[in-house]
Amino acid sequence: MKFTLNWLKEYLDTDASLEKITETLTAIGLEVEDVVDRAASYQGLTIAKIVECEKHPNADRLNLCLVNNGKEQVQVVCGAANVRKGLHIVLAMPGTIIPQSGVALKAGVIRDVASNGMICSESELGLTDTSEGILELPENAPVGQSFADYMGFTDPMIEINLTPNRADCAGVYGIARDLAAAGLGQLKTIGQQPVPGLFDSTTTVTTGDTKACPYFIGRTIKNVKNGPSPRWLQDYLRGIGMKPISALVDITNYLCLGMNRPLHVFDADKLNGDLHVRMSKAGETLHALNDKTYTLDDNIIVVTDKSGPQALGGMIGGISTGCSAETTNVFLECALFDETMIRKAGQKLAIDSDAKYRFERGVDPAFTDEGIEIATRLILDICGGEPSYTVVAGAQPDWYRTIAFDPALTHKRGGIKIDENEQLRLLMALGCQVRPEGDSAIMDVTPPSWRNDIHIPEDLVEEILRLHGYDKIQPVPVARHHTTSRGALSPAHKRSADLRRTAAQRGMHEMVTWSFMSPALAEQFKYPNIDPIPLANAISADLSVMRQTILPNLLQAVQRNTARGMSDIALFEQGNVFFGTNPDEQPANLTLLRSGQAVERHVQGTARNVDTFDVKADIWALLQTCGLNPDNMTLSRDVPSWYHPGQSGALSMGKFTVAVFGMVHPAILQALDIDVPVVAAEIFLDKLPTTKKKSSTKAALTLSPFQSVTRDFAFLIDANVMAGDIVKAVKNTDKTLLQNVTLFDDYRGKGVPDGQKSIAFSIQLQPSDATLTDAQIDVVAKKVVAAVEKLGGALRG
Repeated sequence: MKFTLNWLKEYLDTDASLEKITETLTAIGLEVEDVVDRAASYQGLTIAKIVECEKHPNADRLNLCLVNNGKEQVQVVCGAANVRKGLHIVLAMPGTIIPQSGVALKAGVIRDVASNGMICSESELGLTDTSEGILELPENAPVGQSFADYMGFTDPMIEINLTPNRADCAGVYGIARDLAAAGLGQLKTIGQQPVPGLFDSTTTVTTGDTKACPYFIGRTIKNVKNGPSPRWLQDYLRGIGMKPISALVDITNYLCLGMNRPLHVFDADKLNGDLHVRMSKAGETLHALNDKTYTLDDNIIVVTDKSGPQALGGMIGGISTGCSAETTNVFLECALFDETMIRKAGQKLAIDSDAKYRFERGVDPAFTDEGIEIATRLILDICGGEPSYTVVAGAQPDWYRTIAFDPALTHKRGGIKIDENEQLRLLMALGCQVRPEGDSAIMDVTPPSWRNDIHIPEDLVEEILRLHGYDKIQPVPVARHHTTSRGALSPAHKRSADLRRTAAQRGMHEMVTWSFMSPALAEQFKYPNIDPIPLANAISADLSVMRQTILPNLLQAVQRNTARGMSDIALFEQGNVFFGTNPDEQPANLTLLRSGQAVERHVQGTARNVDTFDVKADIWALLQTCGLNPDNMTLSRDVPSWYHPGQSGALSMGKFTVAVFGMVHPAILQALDIDVPVVAAEIFLDKLPTTKKKSSTKAALTLSPFQSVTRDFAFLIDANVMAGDIVKAVKNTDKTLLQNVTLFDDYRGKGVPDGQKSIAFSIQLQPSDATLTDAQIDVVAKKVVAAVEKLGGALRG
């Protein structure tokens, strides 16, 4: 919410300084976000007049202008198409800082001709984002006056962060009322006596849905002149960055922003019959004042005539019945619309107007009658004309409510004792009606019509504390207890933190990406028979379905980085994936990947790309962080389709797959335009069992005094048998002596039958009570051979 200091003082009689006003605003809950001295941004810019304008002698598209700035005449080269003799313009002299660029202007020579200034456009002045040509000022713009003074920018602009519950302060008058209640001045009355009608309105109004539009007041005003609005009104609007349009439009903006009372003015001569408020019909359209055409469904409030919708109730008017410079007869609308319907319609149509902002929060229902009278008086004073009697549809809704309030509640809820008379004074200063309830201390409090957020006694306590001053509440130390409280983190949260820490220790960077993606990408990363969940209100077409895996988001990050020459990447992300709308259909995963080279080229060795064993090591480390032993899990090739079928694996515990890892499928990398190898892994956190906390004390190290024995074995075995299954089978042959099994060769090729491979590994036997004999070693060796033979292997001669 933006307003200027002078606008505030139109309603608030105060001698308080700007600093005191901003401090008080924040203290009473209207947090000041910014105070802008706009005059400082336009220092050195003056209004000038082009005295002469001729073609540049050395350039066809440039003009040589002689400009009078009120003190002297200066020569300026200008290339704008609309530059001409007699035009009043904004002139920047050398040394002036241009608002758009923030750079000081320098005198220059353009095509051998000196240029001692610059004629500014609206965009260069920071008034608009883009503009065509220089800014043309009215002929009565005083030459020599500073541009800041002319535009009314000498009035400081204040911006507050307005919370949704404070709809009453969506107008400058409401802010002044709150400051007056806090004791920072006297609120000025804005009461307006009814303007007497002179004839029956040529347009009447009806409402077909009293929930959507409970109350509608209107009147015809004939013979108006819609010229520029007066200077004071233009200054108010310009002071908050709003461009004046015409007197009729500026008056409605003034009422909307100043008094939180949105209105609309129809050109009565463009209406086709009387007005009727109803819900829209599916397929109806409206070409709105913002030059956008909206196609409606059957849930939008519309104001219609015989031709169809002429306005979206509470949001925006239609261009076909809008006012212009030729408008002479108008119909003034002042109505109430349902807050919830306005909010939903605004979101659906992506409309963000000043009227919608206020109606969706709730406007003062009791100010409807007074609002149309104030607007009528302003139109008559500025534009002239003759008003009709008002026409009414519906009735003012019953907003009265009474709250039984005990002043003792302020101390119970707020921790501060405030005298009952002071509480009574503060409530009345807010506009509440307060009546004693018999002989008890209980008060019957009726909040004012503009405070639709006060409903329960605690709301009144909040208001009293707010105005009394939160800074007057004395801090109370929290009592310390000697008992030790339990940790705030649940086991799942603790495990999540441990996993992230381990991933970071292994050199990975954590990512936080969108939970949604494009349908085309989701189709490539879709589990069988589970369609991605579409978003009902997607922020873009490329982010319109929920993810079933985090991996594609990380792959897109790889693609963006490799396109910029950064291919050696290690990333991870922990988050939810989505298979349905229920919480148990949105499990948590941890996904990681590595791309490019695992080892860079070096004088002592060659470079090496990442491979499956790199990411397997990551998975083993992460699962061990959770207190799990991956060596005891079942290893299979049951992996999703986005992994390489021959260079990937899945770890299972019982019937649950807890992790998958491996090379990303080449077809996926090609589709995503990634030309470096990528390995990835996914841990399904919800499938991991909860492990008991282990003791942090390690067992004493016991070293055997007896020498260990190493034996090597080589087998021919079916190529589809996984090395991990072989190693696991060998380890289980003798858990007392067998200390380690190391795979050191996996060969397929010449000398090995098709469909088979040669597997070689070493075993280490470690006795603890005596040196091993050859017989004991042979017993273990026979067990190893037998274990591998059960898997279909044959010992190589």
